[in-house]
Formats: sequence, structure tokens, C-alpha cells
Amino acid sequence: MPFVFRFAPVLLVFLGGQLYFAWRLAQLLRRMNNRPLSVALAVGIAAAYFALFALNVSGSRGEPEPTHLTLRYALLVAPFLWWIFSSTLGFVAVILVWLVRSLAIAIRSGVRLVAPRKPVEPAPQSPARRQFLEAAGTMAVATPFVAGAYGLLWGRLNLQTTRQPIRLARLPRAFHGFRIAQLSDIHVGPFMSEEEIRKFVQITNELKPDLIVLTGDFVTWDAETAPAVVNALSGLRSGLGVFGSLGNHDAWAGAEDLLAELFGKAGVRILRQERTSISVGNESFNLMGVDFTNSRSMSVGGWHLSSRKLEGLENLMVPGAANILLSHNPESFDRAAELGVDLSLAGHTHGGQLALEFISPEIAPSRIVTPYVSGWFERPGGQLYVNRGIGTIAAPMRVGAPPEITVYELLRA
Repeated sequence: MPFVFRFAPVLLVFLGGQLYFAWRLAQLLRRMNNRPLSVALAVGIAAAYFALFALNVSGSRGEPEPTHLTLRYALLVAPFLWWIFSSTLGFVAVILVWLVRSLAIAIRSGVRLVAPRKPVEPAPQSPARRQFLEAAGTMAVATPFVAGAYGLLWGRLNLQTTRQPIRLARLPRAFHGFRIAQLSDIHVGPFMSEEEIRKFVQITNELKPDLIVLTGDFVTWDAETAPAVVNALSGLRSGLGVFGSLGNHDAWAGAEDLLAELFGKAGVRILRQERTSISVGNESFNLMGVDFTNSRSMSVGGWHLSSRKLEGLENLMVPGAANILLSHNPESFDRAAELGVDLSLAGHTHGGQLALEFISPEIAPSRIVTPYVSGWFERPGGQLYVNRGIGTIAAPMRVGAPPEITVYELLRA
């Protein structure tokens, strides 16, 4: 199924949510005894809504995306995005509550049809029960709004440092205990400013890794933000250097060549269908990197490799050595494992960004794109770790998927 059609239901739910909450507001205003005041409030709220919508849709055309939080983004864009995503998820909750109630009514009706009919007095309706059900429904609808506010104000900055041991059979003895720090999905912009990135850089340096890797999506849509993100990340320090690969947003922004050039000048090597040897003494492992790999669910077009084929990757591998691959798209893992890549490090998914994995691991929007949403995975031939990244896209919120710096400790299997 084409990518756009997968998100058509989301658009329909969004439109349904806007109509539903407009109807709820109208119902609330009708309860007011002062009709002129209720009409004035309705007109004022509608005017504010459409004005906010128009200001956000028109945006700042022709102007580069800011790399620090401006008043416009803080006072106009952030509240608008909070409402859009929270109201959409709130409407999903409305649909679920309606389905549960409809199922309960259908079950009761079915029981009455098959049960022996006895003349019984109708049970009086319980006001307490009715109030409880109404309160439960209201809470279910209100939860996305509360969670959205949390994700905007706190969740997107609540960094988690994950320490992940990785056992590799072909790891040389000199690398037993070797530590690699990974950052991914920076998405420099108003909601991931240069100042904020420098905080993550400082935290990463304080972890004292032996090697640092960056796995793409440094920018979002604007290539002009590339110098800012490179400047912010240039402070990364490790014993054996900093290496990286590029992501889909870097390609969509047309910033791949520019990023590789700027990073190179800053002492960071971006591996673009390339390999390099990471050595300690006389022993080494093979580090490879590829640009974003096209898959059925997402493509950047052009000459980029296919996730299903990884054309030419076997030529970058070193037989008998431990081979580690930096690939932004975790969809490349299946083919990499077939080729015998010992460890793949990816990002791309943001861990779902707005995920409800505390309810179920399956509830994450990124599962529309890939089964490899976050964390560690293993297949015959290789292992994969998907980093949740530190930035956001679309909604500047994180719920159930905190930003992450991963520190891998390589161990001899």
C-alpha cells in the first residue's frame, strides 16, 4: 500500500475530531442562560481557531527555519500543534468509548433474545452508575490533552541514557569493554535548538565513550540549518573520534553533500557507502556507514540503496572481522543480518515519539513504517539496536518514548 494511503485514515480522524470538539463546544455554550454571551464566545473562539490555523499553515514562507525557540513558535506554533495532535487522539478515545458502549448494548440485547422471557420489573437506572460512566468517558477523552501537554513541556527533554551490552563473537580481545555512544535524529530547529543540542553533547562527553556515532536526520526540512547543527555537534569528543551516517530528512532537505562537507571540516567523518577501520593496538573492527536506504514504506528516491538489497554492502565488509553498520533506516537490518553484519545501529523511528508502550508495546505510530521501533533486536547473522533519537518531527512532543543517548559496551561472546 502506498505510503500516503496509510495516513489517509489519520487525516479522516483529524477532521472528525475537529468537528466533534466543535459540536461539544456548541453543546456547552447552549447550556448558558445568556444567549448573547454564548454567541459572542462561539464567534470569538471560532475566529481565534481559524486565525491560529491560518497563521500556522501560512507559516514564515521564504524565511529559514529558526534554530532557536522564537516567540512565534512558543506562542503560536506549539499551542497549535498541541491542539492538533491532542484533539486527534482525543477523538480516537471517543471512538473507542463509543465502540465499548455499543458492544455492551449489543451483548445485553443478545442475552435478552436468547434468555427465557420472565415478567420482571425494569431495573431502575442508577444515577451513580451513569455519573461514573460519564466521568470515565470524559477522563478517556481528556487524557490525550494532558499527555500532550506533558510531552511538550517535559517529555521531549526528559533524556534517558541507555546502557546496552552487545556480545559479538568476532570482537577482538582488545575491544572487550569498548564503549560506543550513539546519538540520532537531532532535527535541529525551534524545538531542538543549538543550545539544547550542546547540552546533549556535554552529557555525551561526560559518559567518556571510546567512540561516538551519529545516525542521521540532523536537519528536518531546511538545508540552511545544517551549519547550526554541525556547529552544535562539533564539540563531541571521544578517544577514537566521531563517525556518522545520513538520514531521510537530510536527503529530503537536499543537505547530504553539505552536511558531509561541514562535518568533515569539523573533524566528524560521515560514512557514505564507506568503511573505516577502528583500531586498538594491532586489532581492529570494521565500521561501515550508508545513506538512508529506501524501503517500501518510505523512499528518498534517486540513487540511494534499497533496504531489501543493500547493493554493494558486501564489498564494504571485512571477512572474519567484526562488522558494524551505521544505517539510519532500521528496515535495512534484515538484509544486513543475511549478509552477516554483526551489529547494525539505527534511528529513524523516534521510538514512536507518541507511543503508549506502557499499555502495550504495539501502540506506537512508527509500527506503520517498521516493526523495529526501538531497542535491541536479534536475527540469525546479526543484531540491531534502534535509538529513539533526541529530536522530534511534526509534534514537538514525546510521550512514552523519551529522548535517548545509547552507550554500547562491546563484549566478546
